[in-house]
Amino acid sequence: MNKSAMGDLLAQLGSILASIMFVWAIIQQYFPYNIRNFIDKYSQRFLTLFYPYIQITFNEFTGERFKRSEAYSAIETYLGTTSSMQAKRLKADVTKNNTQPLSLSMDDHEEVADNFNGVKVYWSSGKNILKTQSFSFYPTTDEKRYYKLTFHKRYRELMVRDYLNHVLKEGREIKVKNRLRKLYTNNGAQWSHVVFEHPASFQTLAMDPVKKQEIIDDLTTFSNAEEFYNRIGRAWKRGYLLFGPPGTGKSTMIAAMANFLSYDIYDLELTAVKDNTELRRLLIETSSKSIIVIEDIDCSMDLTGQRKKGKEEDEETTDPAKKAAKPPPSPENDSKASKVTLSGLLNFVDGLWSACGGDRIIVFTTNHIEKLDPALIRRGRMDKHIELSYCGFEAFRVLARNYLYLEDHVLFDEIRRLLEETQMTPADVAENLMPKTSPADVEACLRSLIGELEKVKREEKQKKIEEEEEERKKKDAPATVPAPETVKIDEIKEVKVIENGSNGSVV
Repeated sequence: MNKSAMGDLLAQLGSILASIMFVWAIIQQYFPYNIRNFIDKYSQRFLTLFYPYIQITFNEFTGERFKRSEAYSAIETYLGTTSSMQAKRLKADVTKNNTQPLSLSMDDHEEVADNFNGVKVYWSSGKNILKTQSFSFYPTTDEKRYYKLTFHKRYRELMVRDYLNHVLKEGREIKVKNRLRKLYTNNGAQWSHVVFEHPASFQTLAMDPVKKQEIIDDLTTFSNAEEFYNRIGRAWKRGYLLFGPPGTGKSTMIAAMANFLSYDIYDLELTAVKDNTELRRLLIETSSKSIIVIEDIDCSMDLTGQRKKGKEEDEETTDPAKKAAKPPPSPENDSKASKVTLSGLLNFVDGLWSACGGDRIIVFTTNHIEKLDPALIRRGRMDKHIELSYCGFEAFRVLARNYLYLEDHVLFDEIRRLLEETQMTPADVAENLMPKTSPADVEACLRSLIGELEKVKREEKQKKIEEEEEERKKKDAPATVPAPETVKIDEIKEVKVIENGSNGSVV
């Protein structure tokens, strides 16, 4: 075919296309909606005979309430990295995330490619502009954005079954990793939150390295164990009980766990919860990938052994005078008092409602583990018990590194010896290592710690001597003879008179 014939053919094809477009414009402008819809419907069917690709559209807003689609949000997050490397036109938005201050996404009417198991697919972004009439009778525009996925029809099953699930899962995980994490607290049955900005991490946490690594491994295993929990038929949650003296780092441990997993924290105040129903409602409103914390649970008297003891004392009080002297409960205080029961808390931790939502960690902290009801802290509810005790030498080295940038010093051997002979919490050790001048006088800080450790050692020795002296006095004290009991006349109910036959006396 010569160039002249080729030119004539292209001219005829162009003329045909122009005629088709002119006719379609006339139809769109003057034909009724039903006829236009009919022509559009069958023209699309005709084109699919020659077009081997399938398209799936994900709109930004769905439903009657125009709620932003979770699928659209996950796809936008997933395509963030791909679009920033391929697209020529991008949209940028400032975020409050320190690690990723700018969020990049495809501009409207842009296209990028993606590869999944050797299959190439295409994502395009677009928007529909609709003219609407406002209440002021002025025309306005309504923009509806969307993402469109295009792939060959032979890969239909692979795309619908595997690829879309992969995109949504990856998008959600990236979004969780990059999100601003929040610290929630409850006021009655409502949660309120602030941005969680605690800097604690396992690298800066003062505790034994072996125990620390054990906790890190346990958290990592749990966060990746969704399929395992589904297979064994258990809710995807795990309980941690942190116990030990005050100042040993229980709250810091919780912050380090949240930063390590990128989870939100829900700090539950039980005394503000009215009853078990409100407690259940709060549980339902918590999100997945979160840590639910109840600190100092031993202080909630109605949830420990104190509750049982108090009831027994009330039951044993049979004296009418004592019962009369006991003041009646105030209706106002009774209405404000929390009526959360141990049973309600157990259902919260390990009942049917605890399986609502995704992966969660439940953390209890206490200074007195012996006060807690055994049913509350058994395995299956509190799966891992972590004792945070007094500062050891390895924990001290972490603190020295954090506060003084110090890896070793000639005074470390003396500090090691004193730490083995005394009991001092990491909080007290850290206070003594706090620099008092700028730049920090390292030796002065270490000397201050040594002086405090020696002081604590002397106080512990003196206390032990006093306890031994008190015990010795108790052993040497003479035994006291109990006074004879006196019997009141009005308490005598029966008197038997026995006549002694020998001397006629009466007993």
